[in-house]
Amino acid sequence: MPINDREVFLVIDVQNDFCPGGALAVPQGDEVVAPILRLARRFAHIVLTQDWHPIGHASFAASHPGRQPYETIELAYGAQTLWPVHCVQASRGAEFHSALDLPQAELIVRKGFRQQIDSYSAFFENDRATPTGLAGYLRERGFTRVFLAGLAYDFCVGYSALDARRLGFEACVVRDACRAIDLNGSVAAMEAQFGEAGVEIAASDTFGR
Repeated sequence: MPINDREVFLVIDVQNDFCPGGALAVPQGDEVVAPILRLARRFAHIVLTQDWHPIGHASFAASHPGRQPYETIELAYGAQTLWPVHCVQASRGAEFHSALDLPQAELIVRKGFRQQIDSYSAFFENDRATPTGLAGYLRERGFTRVFLAGLAYDFCVGYSALDARRLGFEACVVRDACRAIDLNGSVAAMEAQFGEAGVEIAASDTFGR
């Protein structure tokens, strides 16, 4: 698949807490690193995202007495899954996986740093209205197509891909460079939304070596 200067590789949340041994480990989450590094050689432009929560963030189950991880509650902006404490600012868990060697990345977008709003998408907080600024950056740089990989396929990668389409970008998720949580059928639900929104799904071998 030819890559051009209007395409950007968006690497989502490949952080210690989402990898084996982390506080919110995605099964086989560390397995995304190798295909991401292979893919990165095919792109002139790379952007990373980093979950970056303050202590006591509203998405943490521990912030809600009597609540457990993976329960759903209502916050000011709607339904919110509660998570174990993870990716706390400046913690080891919030650091990128040590093997994710991408010094050529041109931007790191930190998300989820507002105390009362979670953020799955690279483009918007979970209120679906507060922007991260990524869309403006991509437009100003002249990018029109986004390729996505990372963690987790059915949450932060998926929501980022859907928002990319909603904002008018072409979007392609590289499936084997992602791993999923699959919470209560979230993979099937996300893929149904991909179909409706026109998000492409590709394999990394499409890009060659």
